[in-house]
Amino acid sequence: MVKQISVFLENKEGNLAEFSRLLSENDINLRALSMAEAGEFGIVRMIVDDVYKATTSLKEADYVASVKDVLAVEIPDEAGSLAKVLAVLGSESVNVEYMYAFTNHTPGKAYMIFRVTDNQHASAVLAEHGVHLMTQEDIRQL
Repeated sequence: MVKQISVFLENKEGNLAEFSRLLSENDINLRALSMAEAGEFGIVRMIVDDVYKATTSLKEADYVASVKDVLAVEIPDEAGSLAKVLAVLGSESVNVEYMYAFTNHTPGKAYMIFRVTDNQHASAVLAEHGVHLMTQEDIRQL
């Protein structure tokens, strides 16, 4: 499992730029990012290379943030890979609350972040089916 940081941002011009600048100034490297609008606020979900430094920097700048365990999965970067992982989860009654994807410079690899209802069960099921689950260290080294 890896740590996901969720940050609430007021849906106001310039806030996302200021948020990004804070991460940059503190040498925090984004590995994955998802943003969803929720009325007057947005929710930024992110995977970073250094969770402690990111959460400390955000707290010092008065951002409202939370940290949750999510699953990070490495899959082949080809058609049908995600469908196979979702079929495994579905066959074991694991509900996916949300997900988002990212890639990096590794040819042929793609990565999925899953927020599921039961991390332990989902991890065990995916491992049984040969799906590569990533660790926080794997994320840091990307």
